[in-house]
Amino acid sequence: MDHPIPERKLPRVRIIAERTFAALEHFLHIEAVSGAVLLAAAAFALAWANSAMADSYHHLWQLSFAIRLGGFIFDHPLHFWINDVLMTVFFLVVGMEIRREVHEGALTDLRQALLPVAAALGGVLVPALLYLGLNGAGPQRQGWAVPTATDIAFAVGVLALLGKSIPGNIRIFLLALAIIDDIVAVLIIAFFYSSGLHYGGFAVAGLGVVMVSSLHIIGIGSAYAYVLPGAVIWAGLLMTGVHPTLAGVVLGLMTPVMPMRASKNPLDTQREMLPPVVRVQAALHPWVAYGVMPLFALANAGVTVDGVDLSRSGPQWVMAGVAIALVAGKFSGIVSVSWLTVRLGFCRLPPGVDWGGVCLIGLLGGIGFTMSIFIAMLAFEDANLLGAAKLGVLAGSVIATASGLGWGTIYVRGRRRQA
Repeated sequence: MDHPIPERKLPRVRIIAERTFAALEHFLHIEAVSGAVLLAAAAFALAWANSAMADSYHHLWQLSFAIRLGGFIFDHPLHFWINDVLMTVFFLVVGMEIRREVHEGALTDLRQALLPVAAALGGVLVPALLYLGLNGAGPQRQGWAVPTATDIAFAVGVLALLGKSIPGNIRIFLLALAIIDDIVAVLIIAFFYSSGLHYGGFAVAGLGVVMVSSLHIIGIGSAYAYVLPGAVIWAGLLMTGVHPTLAGVVLGLMTPVMPMRASKNPLDTQREMLPPVVRVQAALHPWVAYGVMPLFALANAGVTVDGVDLSRSGPQWVMAGVAIALVAGKFSGIVSVSWLTVRLGFCRLPPGVDWGGVCLIGLLGGIGFTMSIFIAMLAFEDANLLGAAKLGVLAGSVIATASGLGWGTIYVRGRRRQA
């Protein structure tokens, strides 16, 4: 039999409960904790994929999961549901964060907004040229695009480990750069590693965009109303051959930055008066930080490091080319093009971002992982070259992570001394 709490103890119980929930909420919003969870999941995946139970790791992500609606069956491996479906939510949050910055933050100024674009293009061109300088002949040449991609989830997760001392505009710069980088990678895949884009899908995606715009016009602020239009955009991009997670970016950039309507219920005024771009992002943040991103890391970081014959020069140079291009090429491309465009007056650094921060972004830009490995799988038919490319991605990403954390720690300490 339950005993009721004495009335005199209710205030103390309430205080304890309030403090507990406040502490939990604070925990859920600490970026460093989410970054640590992400890296722990990646380390666990890497250890699992190279253990005696490696077969179970690879078998798990190939398990089939299907949605059936009448005669319609949508059946894909678990890996697809994580990378192409769940990660759309991550890109939605990223898109909304950039949308806020375009409206009232670091990207409101055109010259500031163009800087991540220029930096991203430098971060694609220089690694590609550096790789070709080391692998300019034979089938190795096909891997030129492998080191051009930045993994947004891992890069942001590593940046989060440096804590709140990192200026927010550095995070925005990295997010914008990585999204542009991802779009360029998708276009590279479409034009160089596939039969091309299927343009009929763009009409379906366009219909989804029209549906979203219509909901905006009639003043619908509920996030649930946008699930169906978002699914239409996602399906359209999937049909084109473009990575469907970009649907999240599209939705995020279209999210209203002004309150859609005021609530008639006084108890709900504060919630309803918040713009959807703020309210939805705050609601999704803990799910993305502690659910989607660690699951993504667990499913993608398990690169098997054995079984590759590095005795021949071809695989050796592929591995070295990918690793060097990711670390040195990404850094030099991002930093040099940023410096050049700012020096010429085409762009300017956002408030709170100095050249030490740009160097940090350049180092973290070398974290390739998922998209780089995906491009490698399209680029190489030879299993040995493919394995070497994966090792290069792993080595380059690990070095970029360690370098970013090392420089980031020095950078944070320097900022604290200046403050």
